[in-house]
Amino acid sequence: MKKIISVLTILLFTSMMNSQNNFQLHKDHDAILVKDLDASAKFYSEILGLKEIPNGGLPDHIRWFELAEKVQIHLIESEDVPEKHKGVHMALNTSKLSELMEFLKSEKVPFENWTGEKETTNTRPDGIKQIYLQDPDGYWIEINDNSL
Repeated sequence: MKKIISVLTILLFTSMMNSQNNFQLHKDHDAILVKDLDASAKFYSEILGLKEIPNGGLPDHIRWFELAEKVQIHLIESEDVPEKHKGVHMALNTSKLSELMEFLKSEKVPFENWTGEKETTNTRPDGIKQIYLQDPDGYWIEINDNSL
């Protein structure tokens, strides 16, 4: 009986803590360091189709781009661009993954699946198809068909 009461007390306490810590966080922006601001801006606008927006009055070495739901990517020109790893990536989704892949091929933008096979997707265990490409500074970007 003591065990049941202890378990119920823990469950109740956990439930109360979870409800108190529900801050309803939403994605606002990512900021990345880039060596060539113009080359990166061209990639994010012309290849990924993101809209450039005003940078809030910041200096000219910072440019902002907007995805759906007003989520932003801030490009900051810098000589201190970090080393890139595929496991550390930004993930975007689209309901038009096949069309995007054809567009990337026509623009000669290389992409691959998780294991590195060129110009093809892989399917995650949850059934979502994905590809990976890199921006001009080598940042990895996953694009999948997990459209909301």
